[in-house]
Amino acid sequence: MTNSNNVAARPAPGRPKQAGGPLGGQGGHAVPTVGAILPPHPLREFWNYFGANKGAVAGLVIVLAVLLIALFAPWIAPYAPNLTDNTVFLKPPFWQEGGSTAHLLGTDAIGRDILSRLMHGARLSLVIGVAVVAISVVVGTVLGLLTGFFRGVFEIAVMRLMDIILTLPSLLLAIVIVAILGPGLMNAMLAVAVVVLPHYVRITRAAVIAEVSRDYVTAARMNGASRIRLMFSEILPNCTAPLIVQASLGVSTAILDAAALGFLGLGAQPPSPEWGTMLADAREFVLRAWWVVTFPGLAILITVLAFNLLGDGLRDALDPKLKR
Repeated sequence: MTNSNNVAARPAPGRPKQAGGPLGGQGGHAVPTVGAILPPHPLREFWNYFGANKGAVAGLVIVLAVLLIALFAPWIAPYAPNLTDNTVFLKPPFWQEGGSTAHLLGTDAIGRDILSRLMHGARLSLVIGVAVVAISVVVGTVLGLLTGFFRGVFEIAVMRLMDIILTLPSLLLAIVIVAILGPGLMNAMLAVAVVVLPHYVRITRAAVIAEVSRDYVTAARMNGASRIRLMFSEILPNCTAPLIVQASLGVSTAILDAAALGFLGLGAQPPSPEWGTMLADAREFVLRAWWVVTFPGLAILITVLAFNLLGDGLRDALDPKLKR
């Protein structure tokens, strides 16, 4: 008589014998399934590298806060930026003796609310920074593409001009340009854009020279791609990472240079609530009204530092050489 336990233990005809172990693998180890581990999404990978830099995250938070303040300044500012009140000249901040909650950060020499002027000044400073970077990136990218793709006399002429601009002190060059064009916000923005232009030209040119010898560019050229397509469709998308990093750092440089020109009276003109102009108007009150100088200076310091921290984080996240 056949033992029923042995019959049940015998594998069915035509069915392969399963490997032993609790997980179905050899010796109790799981066999990984092909395709089970998917690569991380590019945005998630970017945030993993960016978020590892706590300073960059703090810089991003501050930049977003400044952007929101600048955007909603007409609605959240307690007063109009140029509204004067002859009853509250040089009013101290609310926590100091003689201060009032009606003017949280005090007033200036003609009774204008400093907090309101700082909020509206954020709009001017950010507009200057973004506009300068936009002009420099567009012009610098085009020149960098042309000099990196078309070698020869044109490249030598453009790069030597960029070298000459770099040899001159940036602020001095900006002062000379504004002195020629005349003081004003638009001329100051143009002067700062010229000063920072060589950085974008050099970065783009170096990236183009590195990419033009790659296999994908050669393949596109063999398939009949035109030079315009090679430059803007094939090469330029692979040069954006260093440009993004430089642009984020360039905003802080533009804000600093524009504030310096405003302090010298060559940038935004009074009564515009630009931070550099506010510093210039408050020079004679430094010793007896510290708040009229301190708060615009802190606004410049915090904003510039935030953009620098943001640029460091973008560099860590976008530069493959720094990825660990």
